Amino acid sequence: MSVSFNKPPLLPKTEEYIKQALVQKVSGDGEFTRKCSQWIEMRTGTPKALLTTSASHALEMAAYLCNIKEGDEVIMASYTFSSTANAFIGRGAKIVFVDIRPDTMNIDETLIEAAITDKTRVIVPMHYAGVSCDMDAINAIAKKHNLFVVEDAAQGVMSEYKGKALGALSDFGVFSFHETKNYSMGEGGALLIRDAKNILDAEIIREKGTNRSRFFRGEVDKYSWVNWGSSYLPSELNAACLWPQLEVAEEINRARLGIWNRYYEMLSPLAEMGKIELPHIPKECSHNGHLFYIKAASADVQRDLLSRLKERGIGAIFHYVPLHSSEAGKKFTKFNGKDVFTTTESSRLIRLPLYYGLPKEDVDEVVKAIKEVYA
Repeated sequence: MSVSFNKPPLLPKTEEYIKQALVQKVSGDGEFTRKCSQWIEMRTGTPKALLTTSASHALEMAAYLCNIKEGDEVIMASYTFSSTANAFIGRGAKIVFVDIRPDTMNIDETLIEAAITDKTRVIVPMHYAGVSCDMDAINAIAKKHNLFVVEDAAQGVMSEYKGKALGALSDFGVFSFHETKNYSMGEGGALLIRDAKNILDAEIIREKGTNRSRFFRGEVDKYSWVNWGSSYLPSELNAACLWPQLEVAEEINRARLGIWNRYYEMLSPLAEMGKIELPHIPKECSHNGHLFYIKAASADVQRDLLSRLKERGIGAIFHYVPLHSSEAGKKFTKFNGKDVFTTTESSRLIRLPLYYGLPKEDVDEVVKAIKEVYA
């Protein structure tokens, strides 16, 4: 590829910090894990953030903390990654999908209430491209029906809704630090916890069902197995890779937004001609430049455009195949109401290369290739 779709951030201090971790502490919950967790807490205002081995595992922890049981129902959009559903299916829940909004690709908040039954326990809004769902409406529905809200903010680090950080707007929030995200530890994530009453249980789940965290804080003289849990604690090496990025998080955010804005400005003429559609950012949302996408006129045009960009060495790709249309989706889920936008909108979408350090010349090359195809 002449222009790669993604390159994970690699900063000058990364090697230095990893070497420190090798000497000080390789297993989890060392100095770098503490720094990363405190950064998330300070940045988002959440009482507690626990670094995890992945966003998938953070979602699994949230499902347990919501006390999901066999036969419970969980509402979300089908246009998301499999982990969003898997975390709740693993505890025996039935996933109930509702349609998305075509402007943001997020769950349509106006369709949620009609999908609620006496089995519903959780609403899971996924903030696509780091652009927030309508959290006021979703939280109001949850309060009315006594439901949990778990924010899948995997793409939302540094994004805000009405001035408040994504991931910290509901009962639980989840961040991803996967290789493709704005801030990366290779594989990793975080669970954000709003209510202090859930912190101790979350620590136990994360530490293989033991009260080991309390032991290290000197609260008990020895630790033991007290509940169900698993190994959700990341290596200190991963945290040491993440920390130098969080130290310059604002710089990375500005750079990504600069790239996003350059795409938007340069592709606007094609949008004005009706050839493509560009992302929509609601006025109450501030995003993080996580990804830039365009929508072609149809699925056929999308496939043709992707093929032609690949021929030119441009690393453009499609995104999620709606979960309800997948093999697993047909076994574990149902779609409430009509699929008006989920399939049609997702089949038109193309993600363009965007990463920290992407040269302006490469952005220009991508735009030039798109314009040449349409010409």
